Amino acid sequence: MGGAGAKAACTWHLKIIKRCDCMPKYGEVIYCALLKTVAILICRKQEVQAAFNSIQNLCRIESYVCGALVHTNEELHGMNAIADVQSSQDLRNIPIDQVGIKDLRFPIRIQSQSGEQSTVARLTMTVFLPADQKGTHMSRFVALMEEQQAAFSTAELQRLTEKMLARLDSDAGKISASFPFFRTKTAPVSGIRSLLDYDVSLSCEIRNGAAKSSLHVVVPVTSLCPCSKEISQYGAHNQRSHVTVRLHTNTPVEIEEVLDWVEGQASCQLYGLLKRPDEKYVTERAYDNPKFVEDMVRDIALILQQDARIEAFELESENFESIHNHSAYAVIRWQR
Repeated sequence: MGGAGAKAACTWHLKIIKRCDCMPKYGEVIYCALLKTVAILICRKQEVQAAFNSIQNLCRIESYVCGALVHTNEELHGMNAIADVQSSQDLRNIPIDQVGIKDLRFPIRIQSQSGEQSTVARLTMTVFLPADQKGTHMSRFVALMEEQQAAFSTAELQRLTEKMLARLDSDAGKISASFPFFRTKTAPVSGIRSLLDYDVSLSCEIRNGAAKSSLHVVVPVTSLCPCSKEISQYGAHNQRSHVTVRLHTNTPVEIEEVLDWVEGQASCQLYGLLKRPDEKYVTERAYDNPKFVEDMVRDIALILQQDARIEAFELESENFESIHNHSAYAVIRWQR
């Protein structure tokens, strides 16, 4: 090796060593490779420079990657360093029956007998908290809903409740979802179609490995007073009534089934849109089918008691009296 070539090689060696300080695991390998390259290309300075540039680029890439990894590791270390206060021990030794979130408003899809529809629900999601645990992880409830893809039904709500217990590491919990449910009604004479809304709640509670589902439906109907009809020469007072059905079932009951049971026992059902021939029909239908608030709950109770899927129910009817500033009210509670 000539003097000029040796001097150039020495200079490049020093440059490589300085450039590769950021990557000690590769420095020795690169240094040896450079010596071989210089020996072969001793008189071809331009090609040696190109080789050097390639190695220099490798140094830059390695430095960037190493820096990124160090930065990511530092961030992860910082997250792990944040205290998990909720999981700390509580010394008061008092368990909490239900803890979680209430009135979470969230868009959901409902699967029912008539198909699937979108609505907005208010959810309450709670779990049992042991006596020795300070708190639950509130964010996990919302995260669970963000992950939910399937449409709500009684069976799907049970699966979601089971998933909640696993996520929160609890052996008992409950999810309730309240939402407006819409049904297409057909006017009795004109046949015109319109939507009518109902307030519905689905809930599932799991305790000691056993799941209990319940369905809560508020059905608006028309009631006409039998006494008013009997004592009047013409006409009778009638009003809108709310029939509320709360069912505890061992097998799912569809929302539409409950609507049919209740509306079939009212003086007349309601519609979202009616033409004049339809108004005449519903007025006369109610007049021909008068019912006290007592009649309403008894007639519906007979139907519910005959359905083997229903283990218990609470049935109430409230008539918003058109001739009083108070309501007529009746309740029946039953358990198989």
